[in-house]
Amino acid sequence: MTGTRGPVPVMAQANGPSGDLNLELLHKLETQDPLQTQDAFPHISQAEIKGVLDRLSSRLMVTYTTHDSELVALTKEGQQICDEGSHEFKVWDVVRKSGRLSLKDPALATPQAKIGQGNAFKLKWIKKDGDSLVPIVTDSVTDATQQLLQEVNDHKTMSDPKLLKDFIKRKLVTTQKVITYTVQKGPKWAKEIPVEAKDLTADMLQDGSWKTATFKPYNFNALGEPQNAGALHPLNKVREEFRKIFFNMEFIEMPTARFVDSGFWNFDALYVPQQHPARDLQDTFYVSDPAEAGPPGPDPSADVALDAMTNTNSTKIKLDYEKYYANVRAVHQDGAFGSIGYRYPYNDAEPRRLVLRTHTTAVSAYCLHRLAANPGPVRYFSIDRVFRNETVDATHLAEFHQIEGVIADYGLTLGGLQAFLQLFFDKIGVSPLRFKPAYNPYTEPSMEVFGFHKGLNKWVEIGNSGMFRPEMLLSMGLPADLRVYGFGLSLERPTMIKYGVNNIRELLGHKVDLSFIENNAAVRLDKD
Repeated sequence: MTGTRGPVPVMAQANGPSGDLNLELLHKLETQDPLQTQDAFPHISQAEIKGVLDRLSSRLMVTYTTHDSELVALTKEGQQICDEGSHEFKVWDVVRKSGRLSLKDPALATPQAKIGQGNAFKLKWIKKDGDSLVPIVTDSVTDATQQLLQEVNDHKTMSDPKLLKDFIKRKLVTTQKVITYTVQKGPKWAKEIPVEAKDLTADMLQDGSWKTATFKPYNFNALGEPQNAGALHPLNKVREEFRKIFFNMEFIEMPTARFVDSGFWNFDALYVPQQHPARDLQDTFYVSDPAEAGPPGPDPSADVALDAMTNTNSTKIKLDYEKYYANVRAVHQDGAFGSIGYRYPYNDAEPRRLVLRTHTTAVSAYCLHRLAANPGPVRYFSIDRVFRNETVDATHLAEFHQIEGVIADYGLTLGGLQAFLQLFFDKIGVSPLRFKPAYNPYTEPSMEVFGFHKGLNKWVEIGNSGMFRPEMLLSMGLPADLRVYGFGLSLERPTMIKYGVNNIRELLGHKVDLSFIENNAAVRLDKD
């Protein structure tokens, strides 16, 4: 059809009911100009007529004006009163016919009869005599309610606004908005619609048909199809806000691309005893294939990332991983660097076991050992996923995110760590904080960090912290006067506090509502 010239009938251009309505409207407008749609099409919805009018008016074939009106319609109860009489009339009628009606009569037991009884009292049609009702008016009464509803039924309107409001409140009538249109012939009036080309084609340019072709007009008012755009998970939104806070505090992001790590970096380098319950199957997920890693050594991908962020060259960094492994082994088995050690036979198979990392502190240990080649003040952080074989409940998951931070400098104290954590959480609006003494194999002293959750109405643990033990740092080859803060914080729990989520499973996992992800703001952290 592209490029065809000349007009064609409407029926040839549009199939189905809308095409028939196009043709019918144009034919009626030929003899009725202007045309009232409510009279010409009493049984067709105005929404369908509006679509036809927009289609024709966009081609300037017709013009139309819109009329809004409000009609009054009877409800089911209103229609019943219109046909049979009001409740008060029915009560008066039954009392009049009996002459004297007991208040316990079944005719007065219905809800409608109770309403009618009260209205009949107000109108002074009946009165109470002892435990019975007797009529005051015995000949006839005017049922004004029925008459008004009959007028509404005939004319679909009510002139008294106060009375209309009262009838709506009594659920006798409802109002309905009605839209109708007045249609007139437009500047390009015709009884048929020309074929419209949707695109300008090469054939039309070659044969010159584009000069006389009628092109379909653009509808710039159309909303178009809704787009199913992606949305960041609230945890990722909050994660990005945490990253900005760390970068503003001059931290360097550690590479955490590996979820699987060796037992050496995950446990032994952090001096978690080989008999510690955390290394049991009920607390840790072990990898079965492959089950073991090689001896500790450099991680090329991590080194490349660290080179880019610290302006260093890993090819020039010389680290003795065999000596470091021997130092760790010595501290565990015999004690060294001021530590008496655990004094048990060290099992060299344990460090080679592959695990789903239980914390990102394994990455911190790798970066601190790398720092030994060029010691000095530095700030590292990471935000990534960790795995623990825990029982899932409202505040615990087996798979969650950990915010890891390390600050290496000279002259650090425990009070400085508390001040830093308070400053850090103030920036994300989590306050107040509480600190509780704790035990970690690789930090001393150690503290758990708690924030108050208003939804749960209790203090919730949001992190762990401490100062790395001397034997951990000295065995890496770091200077004796260099001290290091370490803190591991939860990403989910501060987010729960800020979003008002009481169950962590509604934030991460299969129970998360997609609308929760799509509709939440990019940042929900309140900062001063």
